[in-house]
Amino acid sequence: MAPQQGTDRVAAARQLLHTVARDHSPAVFACSFGAEDMVLVDLIARAALPIGVFTLDTGRLPGETYDLIDRVHTHYGLTIDVRYPDAQALEAYVARNGINAFYRSVALREQCCTVRKTEPLARALEGKGAWITGLRRSQGTTRSGIAVREMNAPHGLPKFNPLADWSEDDVWSYIHAHAVPYNALHDRGYPSIGCAPCTRAVQPGEDARAGRWWWEAPDHKECGLHRRPLDIAVRQINGGVTT
Repeated sequence: MAPQQGTDRVAAARQLLHTVARDHSPAVFACSFGAEDMVLVDLIARAALPIGVFTLDTGRLPGETYDLIDRVHTHYGLTIDVRYPDAQALEAYVARNGINAFYRSVALREQCCTVRKTEPLARALEGKGAWITGLRRSQGTTRSGIAVREMNAPHGLPKFNPLADWSEDDVWSYIHAHAVPYNALHDRGYPSIGCAPCTRAVQPGEDARAGRWWWEAPDHKECGLHRRPLDIAVRQINGGVTT
């Protein structure tokens, strides 16, 4: 990463966060505690911005992710709003399909993601003025077209991706320069980290998201948080089948 390029990108991300906090209150950052998200946590905390930070505890996260959530609370003094799946919906899904049904089909995997992620996300975004994410274009084919500023129609919210044009080198240069805590799994070949049973390490030359739902085709490498309309999510919770 060229020094000037990195400085410009950090300044642009910082300015965007200030603007979102000022113009779209109450703004919230959906944090999954990946490397990109830790950059945004650091930027928000250093500037003491009035941006809420929440995360989705699916019940299947790796132990390393829980460790990092605790470290973030201690390191930054931030209160993390932890959101959980609806207990009845989760119990019904497991009773109907089995504990690891997501391995059997894309439809069952998406239903699992809906119960554990999409529906809790919808609750976390209710009444909010803006949604901030750590998405980057270079994370994979399903994210190559994201913009820094978007309108998220399903939730009726402006969605901001301050790191959209950052490279992986940009992210790690920031982390190392500012001693930002990060998930220990990144040092074990996990560039993208989700639920434990749905994430593996990647091999040299593989796409950064190749370790997510690795048994599916590359164009399915999303859980639904960033592409599936909420009406489909609700139908999935009620037992509907999607493609």
